[in-house]
Amino acid sequence: MVQTDIAEILCVKPKTKKKTKTMEEDVKKTTMKIEGEVVVMKKNLLDFKDVMASLLDRVHELLGRRVSLHLISSHQPDPANEKRGRLGKAAQLEKWVTKIKTSVTAEETAFRVTFDWDESMGPPAAFVIKNHHHSQFYLKSLTLRGFPAGEGGPIHFVCNSWIYPSHRYRSDRVFFSNKAYLPSETPELIKELREEELHNLRGNEKEGEFKEWDRVYDYAYYNDLGAPDKGPDSARPVLGGSPELPYPRRGKTGRKPTKTDPKSESRLALLNLNIYVPRDERFSHVKFSDFLAYALKSVTQVLVPEIASVCDKTINEFDSFEDVFHLYDGSIKLANGHTISKLRDVIPWEMFRELVRNDGERFLKFPLPDVLKESRSAWRTDEEFAREMLAGLNPVVISRLQEFPPKSNLDSAKYGNQHSSLREEHIEPNMNGLNVQEALEQNKLYILDHHDALMPYLTRINSTNTKTYATRTLLLLQEDGTLKPLAIELSLPHAQGESRGSVSKVFTPAEKGVEGSVWQLAKAYAAVNDSGYHQLISHWLQTHAVIEPFIIASNRQLSVVHPIHKLLHPHFRDTMNINALARHILINSDGVLERTVFPSRYAMEMSSSIYKNWVFTDQALPKDLLKRGVAVEDPNSDNGVKLLIEDYPFAVDGLEIWSAIKTWVTEYCTFYYKNDKTVQTDTEIQSWWTELLTKGHGDKQHESWWPSMQTRDDLIETCTIIIWIASALHAAVNFGQYPYAGFLPNRPTVSRRFMPEPGTDEYAELAEDADVAFLKTITPQLQTLLGISIIEILSMHSTDEIYLGQRDSPNWTADDEPLEAFKRFGRELELIENNIIRRNNDKRFKNRTGPVNIPYTLLYPNTTDYTREGGLTGKGIPNSVSI
Repeated sequence: MVQTDIAEILCVKPKTKKKTKTMEEDVKKTTMKIEGEVVVMKKNLLDFKDVMASLLDRVHELLGRRVSLHLISSHQPDPANEKRGRLGKAAQLEKWVTKIKTSVTAEETAFRVTFDWDESMGPPAAFVIKNHHHSQFYLKSLTLRGFPAGEGGPIHFVCNSWIYPSHRYRSDRVFFSNKAYLPSETPELIKELREEELHNLRGNEKEGEFKEWDRVYDYAYYNDLGAPDKGPDSARPVLGGSPELPYPRRGKTGRKPTKTDPKSESRLALLNLNIYVPRDERFSHVKFSDFLAYALKSVTQVLVPEIASVCDKTINEFDSFEDVFHLYDGSIKLANGHTISKLRDVIPWEMFRELVRNDGERFLKFPLPDVLKESRSAWRTDEEFAREMLAGLNPVVISRLQEFPPKSNLDSAKYGNQHSSLREEHIEPNMNGLNVQEALEQNKLYILDHHDALMPYLTRINSTNTKTYATRTLLLLQEDGTLKPLAIELSLPHAQGESRGSVSKVFTPAEKGVEGSVWQLAKAYAAVNDSGYHQLISHWLQTHAVIEPFIIASNRQLSVVHPIHKLLHPHFRDTMNINALARHILINSDGVLERTVFPSRYAMEMSSSIYKNWVFTDQALPKDLLKRGVAVEDPNSDNGVKLLIEDYPFAVDGLEIWSAIKTWVTEYCTFYYKNDKTVQTDTEIQSWWTELLTKGHGDKQHESWWPSMQTRDDLIETCTIIIWIASALHAAVNFGQYPYAGFLPNRPTVSRRFMPEPGTDEYAELAEDADVAFLKTITPQLQTLLGISIIEILSMHSTDEIYLGQRDSPNWTADDEPLEAFKRFGRELELIENNIIRRNNDKRFKNRTGPVNIPYTLLYPNTTDYTREGGLTGKGIPNSVSI
């Protein structure tokens, strides 16, 4: 028996060997070498490489602690978890020690990586990366080559993410190929990975203060503006979470509450800019270097005249307009042209390159604002004052007057009679022969109305150093397409109480004598209102603040492989970071905005009251124009509207941009969503929209105007509005700041005393020297310098700007039809650029340049510009709210 068993065993052995050999041959036959290229950038400090981190990482490489990648199969399940694709063999980045250069500049480096891959596993759908180094690095992309031709050539993974050492993560870092999938169409073996990645980004288990390597997107109220531990004067109310003070949500940081008020979040020290936002939302090293360079220049430009004013006869006052002009005149003019361009090319660090710009700036001087380049007095004309309501930095408020006199919508039980005191006799003598009824019927009367927005806050605002009014400005549309100011109404709450209504005075145009000086002051008070409304509402609230919840919801609920995530992601770049910086230094208690804009400590609270009336669907440009009455419905036009002011540069250019965006979004969404049911059954879209309403804009979740997100048209309109707000609308209200308000007398932000009354010393001063009286009324010197410095920074295009119609990677999707549609979108934007140039050169359109001769280019897409020069260009639509 034993002998038989041995014999059997001996007989079997050769057969076993033969079988093993065949398997090895089969493995050799199916195993292939896949060549890959990984592009990374090392950890940096501003634009410098972190040399110590690079040195430690080299040591880790020599000790065998390397960067490894595992491809994940789309065909074969993992034996340990059949819901996931099988992992391939680990591959390491090759030649790290020799590839990372000794140069101290931060720069991209391409590494070779070679994978052993079983052909039967099919093309990889994702990969895992593990960083065993000491420090983080930026992973830009992985490109795989060498697959059979039938697989469609190279496989691209667009990553654009910071990879921290592996011990910082609770689960592996996974990246997916650039293919887009609806949830129901996702390959079975990556569904769980897709869901796990979203779970990680929600960070539901994360407690305490978030760290820089945390990848958590979550919501918080605006409870970080005040500093109650410093005392009651530095405390600010929580915005959001209540009917009285509603607000969009911001990104959560997890910081501890303050000691004085447990509902308020503690703040970082002013010079600590390391505010938590998810790491991939933070500025690139180039952008951050730009930002700090602009800030450094601005600080020096503030300090020089401020130091000089100490020896002046009137500290913190401009003694004449010449003092204001001197902010831009004299000193050392930087060279421009070929020489300075060559110099900038050899400077390795972006921060220092920005200190040697070639756009004609002067050293330690503010650049000359466009509004002064042709004339130093044209800004004072009535025509320019009115034109800027259509083509300036706040062209989104003017509306058509549909009844006279104007009426208020404020609660009369609380605020009394707030209707206008304007009458026919005030305006008809200046109406070119028309009477009021004729002008209304012919759609000739327009109004810039800030009365209702300001009146509830005026008593408190005027208890500070500010002394201002709630204003209504009435205008006439003339035959040549320009607007003519007819009257300005200045209103204050009744001295015996707000419930007794308002007390108003009406001022009409005059050119000479003390009446002309009074009229110039009346325009200044209206401009003060408009400047504050612009910064708080048109700019901050209606672009920066309202977009942030969409960013958070998209990252929490839409996978990176979801087509709508791929569509919207470029329009979210840098927004969370710039908003966090704004809460840190601009809109916080005692921040720059409170110090330079008239509502002062009540600024953000006032913006909350305006948010009560914000309607998402009205942000669509055609609906906005209809709501303001500056357009009427026209089914024969491309956008369904006809402008009543033909020469309205913001609206004319904006409608072309809106149409191009909507066409692009329609073509894109139609490719992935064949019918309404596809939208209804998209679990990620439905979760995204539900969370956006109930959390992101939770204070408005019960509004009936929200799209139901049950049709493809709902999705198209929603995405179009999001892209419009983040790109074109923000560009229109942001990048005109320095061209128009860099000379603050044109756009004063504060008024410090009321209109002089006849018989007073102030009136006598106005009669004697109108310019001195004007400068003593508007923003004082220090606030002017602070204001100019901050709007110079805000008006700058970064040198890594990506404009509408551009993408940071040509391989952002693997689908050919969306790529072709995006090319068509770019070509349409190029045509719009040509249209804008043509209109600006057409002398019939007087509002496009005006008395100051500034061509309207704020909605010039700049899609054709790949120079990456940046600076104060006054044109270009970045993809996102990035500054």
